[in-house]
Amino acid sequence: MANSWANSAASAGSDLHLDLSAPGSRRSVLTAALREAIRSGRLASGSRLPPYRSLAADLGLARNTVAAAYSELIAEGWLTARQGSGTRVAHRAEPRRPGRPVRPPRSPAPIHDLRQGQPDSSAFPRTAWSASARRALNAAPNEAFGPGDPHGRPELRRALADYLARARGVRSEPERIVICSGFGHALELLFDGVLRGPLAVESYGLPFHRQLLTSAGVRTIPLTLDEHGARTDELGTRVRAALLTPAHQFPTGGPLHPERRAAAVDWARSTGGLVLEDDYDGEFRYDREPVGAVQGLDPERVIYLGSVSKSLSPAVRVGWMVLPEHLVDEVLAVKGARERWTGVLDQLALADFIESGHYDRHVRRARQRYRRRRDQLVAALADHVPHITASGIAAGLHAVLRLPPGTERAATAAAAERGIALDGLADFRHPDAAMPVVDGLVVGYTTPPEHGYAAALEALVTALR
Repeated sequence: MANSWANSAASAGSDLHLDLSAPGSRRSVLTAALREAIRSGRLASGSRLPPYRSLAADLGLARNTVAAAYSELIAEGWLTARQGSGTRVAHRAEPRRPGRPVRPPRSPAPIHDLRQGQPDSSAFPRTAWSASARRALNAAPNEAFGPGDPHGRPELRRALADYLARARGVRSEPERIVICSGFGHALELLFDGVLRGPLAVESYGLPFHRQLLTSAGVRTIPLTLDEHGARTDELGTRVRAALLTPAHQFPTGGPLHPERRAAAVDWARSTGGLVLEDDYDGEFRYDREPVGAVQGLDPERVIYLGSVSKSLSPAVRVGWMVLPEHLVDEVLAVKGARERWTGVLDQLALADFIESGHYDRHVRRARQRYRRRRDQLVAALADHVPHITASGIAAGLHAVLRLPPGTERAATAAAAERGIALDGLADFRHPDAAMPVVDGLVVGYTTPPEHGYAAALEALVTALR
């Protein structure tokens, strides 16, 4: 007998491939083939098999032959049969295969997630996003379903050009926007033959970004931070570009002082350098007037970088670069002839989400919710641990809790013992930073779901006592 396909679409909705080429009686060959399909995992535990009449018809076998094979496997414990449920693969403990390494047990998930940089995933606007996705799908031209354009969908670039001009003071045309999959992807593209180091960075920032740059062979030189942001007067001629977070320094907080913003642009003009502006949470401000993008001061010397990972969700892998005109073709050459990172459907959905006003409404609701959470954090600290204050709280998605010198390690350990996941300030310090060490905790107040936030704060202040 040859290899056979059992087309059980009428009964179980799937095809079943069985090797029936072995010698022997039809019943024994079929029984062995089914047993091997279960043993190898091709038929998973709980999978429903087609009725024996259907399988017999598909394989060209007598019904009694298939029924007998099923009965034998049921008796052996490979299959189960119940009235109304049909014949299914029995649930069995999977034996460990020889040579398969034993995975070490994973650490238990934290009870309270107070790590920075993540929005409340339970607040994702599912209904509005679904509506935008449907409208975008119905309106999309046929060519949108072909190979992706590395420049990005024109619908999204037009929507972003209008939104960024209105909300962030960015000066751009759609042609100067290149879509990417996020900030990290933007760094990889820019330093893959477009820009060269060394690169000035702030003394505190995301280690992940420094790792990306190091992997690309880029040397990073830290700039001193103080209450006015990065010391842009330290730029000089030793660097070709500077990576800054002007709207809200990450993670210490606070906007870059206007004089230092102007100084960064003047440095770029006089040296031929470039400013990379990371506007990672520019929409979220609470106790201050909006701070526009540095890019608006000189679009030819500033690269504006943004994404929806903080404002909407990191699951929507869409980011953007607003580039000086002379860099657009170079970046597109690095991306290649086809888009390989960002899905067209997400781009189309986001374009509709912005143009329909849903994005603005979502950001406003999130701003109100996060401000309320920030106020709850500040009040809890004042009531229970008044010697600890929160800084960098006029904007953003996290607060820095300043600690007495030498206590950061003990505080993070106490938090971990109570099931709290958070970061110490030292985790974000550049290894070559010359400024004094400051102990602190970086507490994200946007990550927990609404129903779990009060318990998270209670656990936090208990740990800090």
